Order: sequence, then C-alpha cells, then structure tokens
Amino acid sequence: MPETMDLLIVGAGPTGLACGIEAQRAGLRFLILEKGCLVNSLFHYPPGMTFFTSRERLEIGDLPLPSLNVKPARAEALEYYRCAAEHYKLPIRYQERVISIEKNGVNSFDVQILGLWDRRDTYHAQSVILATGYYDLPNKLNVPGEELPHVSHYYSDAHAFYQRKVAVIGAANSAAVSALDLYRHGAEVSLIHREAELSRHIKYWIMPDLKNRIKEGSIRAFFDCQVKQITPDHLCLQKASGEQFHLEAEYVFALTGYHPDFDFIRNAGVQLDPTSLKPVCNPKTLETNVTGLYLAGVIIAGRNTNEIFIENGRFHGKQIVDDIKTKRAGSLAP
Repeated sequence: MPETMDLLIVGAGPTGLACGIEAQRAGLRFLILEKGCLVNSLFHYPPGMTFFTSRERLEIGDLPLPSLNVKPARAEALEYYRCAAEHYKLPIRYQERVISIEKNGVNSFDVQILGLWDRRDTYHAQSVILATGYYDLPNKLNVPGEELPHVSHYYSDAHAFYQRKVAVIGAANSAAVSALDLYRHGAEVSLIHREAELSRHIKYWIMPDLKNRIKEGSIRAFFDCQVKQITPDHLCLQKASGEQFHLEAEYVFALTGYHPDFDFIRNAGVQLDPTSLKPVCNPKTLETNVTGLYLAGVIIAGRNTNEIFIENGRFHGKQIVDDIKTKRAGSLAP
C-alpha cells in the first residue's frame, strides 16, 4: 500500500461503493474502510424486506440490477452490490471501524481505525469521503425501560411474534411496514404515535393498507400518545390531555428513526448547523469546511434523513471525484 493514499472512503454501503467506482475510474489510489460487512446496513434489514424504490434507482457503476420485481428484495440487492464490488475489484478493508480523522498538514489526513482483536492502525490520505449512513444510531425515546431485552429499535422477522402482544412505536415507513407484517403473521399489534395521524412520508401504496387495518381494528392505533415508561409486560402511555394508561405488550419495536453520528462528524472538524445539524458542505463539490474532507449520502441532510436515499446519494461520488481531479490538475499545472 502506498504510504499516502489519494483517497480514503469511510463506509462500504451503496453510496461508498459508488464513490469507489468513481475513484477507480479517475485512476486514484484509494481504499474503502468498512466497520462491518459489505453494505452493512442493508445486511441488517429484515430478511423479507422489499425496497421502496425501483431497481434502476439502486444501480451504481452503470451496472443493471436484475430483479423479478420492479422493487427489488433485500436478497437481490445484497447480491447486486456483491457483484458490483467484484466487477470493479474495489479495495475494501472490512471490520475496520474509523475512530478518528485528523488533518495533518495542508494535504494530508491521519485516519485511525480499530480492527478485529482491538488492532489499531493509521492510514494516511490526501482526501477523505465520509459515507457512513445513519442506520447504526436509533433515535432514542429516552424513557425508563428502553434498554430492557424485549425492546428493539430494529425490526427482524415476524414469525417469532405469532400470537404475541407486540407494540410498535412510530408511524413512518418502517413502523408501518413492520406493523402490517406482524399483523399478517398472527401477532396482536398495537401502533403508538405521538402525533395525531400517520406520517405523510409513508409510501402511497402502504398508507391505504395500514389505514384500512386500523379502521377495521386488526391493528390497534393510539395517536397523540407519548410513551412514558416501558416495563417487562406493559407500556405506560400518556394522552395529549395528560391522562395516562397502561398498554399490555410482550415485545416492543421502537421504530422512531435513526440519525448520523453527529459527534463523529464534529470530531473530524466539520461544523454543523445548530438546529438542523446539517454539516457545512459545498453543494456543488460536497466538500466540508475542512479542506479535503467530503460527505456523501444521507449524512449531508443532518436530522432530515428523509431527504437523501440511495437513489440520489449514489451520484455524490462523481461530484466529489470531479472536484478532487480538478484540484489535482491545478496542483500539477506549471
């Protein structure tokens, strides 16, 4: 490995892979560092999940995504991204969590990683792209009992909850799909949401199904309710009026969304808007206030994680690599 790389990409999700493809096309010396496995977040999606978007909007590197359906399943996407990484022979280091990024001089970064068996190492690069996504950090309820073993911020498979009382907290896409899946696999489902109605972000083909299940009573819905406490066998809920009541639940899925690792971004020197937590970022080049440090994918959106998905984040790599090439050409000019 060269002593100093042209580029390090943090994250081997679809956006990070797309950045790697652009870097390879540009002839850059680069590495992709991934804390888990390839497309780690997608791997941890529910096994039976189907994407909300169509197959052509998930494609990277001009490679078609073969699928029997307009909206691919999780297994099809995992195979596709494996094939993309193999086709382009992308250099990826797995199980290497980046723990710090420090500027070292004008055109160099020191990137420290923590690998397997607590192995520590430092990479050096002229530029760095953060494409770390947001799925690792759930939006916590911050209520007593949230850390109990029967509470999860990630939905898995419905079979284990057949004939069990399950509470789903939240009313956006993840909560909607999970509640419907649980109901169809024989669970007794209650949906709790702090707002007065379902989220407007629920996909148009899911919304009628969920509304009809609520209307007929197949899924119990509690709107304008805040979760105040979770116990081993029930939730303590509070209505907008202030009245409190108990809801029996054997399992709880707190599907209240996720957020980027803002502390990690700050520690790299990137400034964040105090309200939206959007990082300071040139919209044309995606370079932050730290020269040579770029952002790609959903982390650009701060708290507003519903603004950027694979379908638009996959183009960020070209914007960034074009800027890197322009800077390199300028530095080599006589």
